Amino acid sequence: MPTTKTWAVHLLTASGAGFAMLAALAVMRGAWVEAFIWLGAALFVDAVDGPLARGFRVGERVPWFDGAILDMVIDYTTYVFIPALILARSDLMPPSLAAPAGILVAVIGALYFADTRMKTREYGFRGFPAVWNMVVFVLMVFAPSPIFSVVVIVALAALTFSPVEFVHPVRVKRLRPLTLAVTLAWSIFSLLAVFAQLRPNQLVLAGLGLTTIYLTFIGAVLQATRFRLPQKT
Repeated sequence: MPTTKTWAVHLLTASGAGFAMLAALAVMRGAWVEAFIWLGAALFVDAVDGPLARGFRVGERVPWFDGAILDMVIDYTTYVFIPALILARSDLMPPSLAAPAGILVAVIGALYFADTRMKTREYGFRGFPAVWNMVVFVLMVFAPSPIFSVVVIVALAALTFSPVEFVHPVRVKRLRPLTLAVTLAWSIFSLLAVFAQLRPNQLVLAGLGLTTIYLTFIGAVLQATRFRLPQKT
């Protein structure tokens, strides 16, 4: 039977839609810091609602209400569409490149969310997992050249449907303590960057850069070093 806790979890998940709307309104005003604050709030919700849903067994208590679909819709909005909008409206690249880059992210992200093969046995992701909110945030903080930004966007879009694996920062099993620690450090450096109006000092930049590199490549490293049992003949 459904309980108050069950619907509270679904409401928590649905709150991500509200944060997405607030982020979109901030983007339309060019308030980038505010936009990332709301996207950060949505990211926090996404990090905690899954464990809560599993703990309260919400799928068993309300079988006719699909929390996974609700989560997927909100994730696409906050992980893909709003970051694509930021790409299209910010000055990371000239207008002639900004709109096409935003469209590329929006379309590729939509296709990825429909891919039923995205999860791996080790709780990783097959292909770049459409975390464009993090990518665009890091680009906004480091403010690289437009060409570099374009190369990053195109490269990650190309990796979306590749066999290369990316780590799930919470559910990964191998090197989990280290990965969780790096994820926490990335979150702290990101908060410091937001407090600094996306223009942090060199120490924060170095920390954000190193943790981003780790989270980007550790999945491929784990994939390359995975122990494989010999096949029976």
